[in-house]
Amino acid sequence: MKFSDFKLNNTLLDALYYMNFEEATEIQIQAIPIILEGRDLIGCAQTGTGKTAAFVLPTLNQVSEEPVEGVQVLILCPTRELAIQIDQQIQGIAYFTNATCYPVYGGGDGVSWEAEADALKGGADIIVATPGRLLAHIARGYVRFDTVKHLILDEADRMLDIGFHDDILKIIKELPTERQSLMFSATMAPKIRKLAQAILNEPAEINVAISKPAEGVTQLVYMAHESQKIALVEHILAEHPDFSSVIVFSSTKRKVEQLTRKLSQRKYAVQGMSSDYDQEQREEALRSFKSGQIRIMVATDVMSRGIDIKGIDLVINFDVPTDAEDYVHRIGRTARAKTEGMAITLINEDDMYRFAKIERLIERQLDKLQPPAALGEGPQWSEPERGEGNRNRNSGRSKGRSGKGPQGGGKPRNGRGSGQASAQPGAAQPGAARPEGASGTADANASGVTVAGEAGSGEPGSKPRTGGSRKPRNKRRGGNRPPQSKSEGQS
Repeated sequence: MKFSDFKLNNTLLDALYYMNFEEATEIQIQAIPIILEGRDLIGCAQTGTGKTAAFVLPTLNQVSEEPVEGVQVLILCPTRELAIQIDQQIQGIAYFTNATCYPVYGGGDGVSWEAEADALKGGADIIVATPGRLLAHIARGYVRFDTVKHLILDEADRMLDIGFHDDILKIIKELPTERQSLMFSATMAPKIRKLAQAILNEPAEINVAISKPAEGVTQLVYMAHESQKIALVEHILAEHPDFSSVIVFSSTKRKVEQLTRKLSQRKYAVQGMSSDYDQEQREEALRSFKSGQIRIMVATDVMSRGIDIKGIDLVINFDVPTDAEDYVHRIGRTARAKTEGMAITLINEDDMYRFAKIERLIERQLDKLQPPAALGEGPQWSEPERGEGNRNRNSGRSKGRSGKGPQGGGKPRNGRGSGQASAQPGAAQPGAARPEGASGTADANASGVTVAGEAGSGEPGSKPRTGGSRKPRNKRRGGNRPPQSKSEGQS
């Protein structure tokens, strides 16, 4: 289905045409007509399916056709990175309209705080915010939400995982009861349905490709003891020098530092990223990775959701994620927009139960490979009985306790592919000329989940942010960043 088949106004179609987007993705085909009708919606779709454009396009359509003074759309999301990314997409798609957008998230200085306050007083049509920062503004008494017509919760499951349930309900109490409410989530857990019942009014429900890896991802699995993992990663990188963009996910900040240091000693262009890095460091690291100055990014789950980086050739799970659905988000960084990529997971004897859950989720059993002979034999796979948890130790441990394996040899991705908007129109294009923001999200570390992407009090921090400190524009002046064609937008 083409975007021209939707009842979108010409200003939006012009922006999509300029960016060379013609074909809508499945989530867009299902969601856009429902949202244009004004109905509430709960949508389940994984990262990389185009869900952001699925709600941005119809809400922008209504904002541009029914302009009013004040904030009309409130978008809540769990992390700074996602707030910046959504703002960038809106800036591109809204280029030919008069609609204005402003991101509100923690980690800024006093200047950015004042600019956010101006936007929340009615200086922007659309606000994209993290809950903690927004509540800090609301507590000051100047936030005007009486004109809000659309509430959107993006990555609702992640917001609940981080602990924003009560914050979300507090924010919703500030909104008019007559509004359209949309909720998007990568999973449909009972807690999501309970929240939907509380805030949505007779919603339509759509499910698209729930928790299944993209078809273009080649998935490999290596059995490896913990002591073999770093050498195995080095082997993979050396075996595939054609992989120019690699992300390695680790479960703890300590492992991120260890692996980053080892790879740096081997003269690899590598950068670590975790909640130990401040806002400015994270944004600089992400810019360097996107531009190709850094080949390898070693990160906790800071980057597993919501970050639209094109051309990721390889994702390595240094550790098996605790949540089976996080596996899908991690490997979803590669093979986006119908391109090809590779994901390699390293499994030690303690990880077998978790990976068995992953295989049940993706409805596929993967071959378990052994490390190269030079690294010695890894654990033997033995699928645990359900309910055994991590007590299964049939692999016969050696000195190392966990293991993850090498990267594979898939084809590098070639950008967006066939001109579909499956990587979300405007995701990188509009942001190319603007600072690419990045900072922490929820890091899965040894002690559990910590909130790094959301400033605790929401008050101005000590480090200035570089990804969203522009002043809100006066209403109806336009001036959004021009959308770029797909070829121009590749970064």
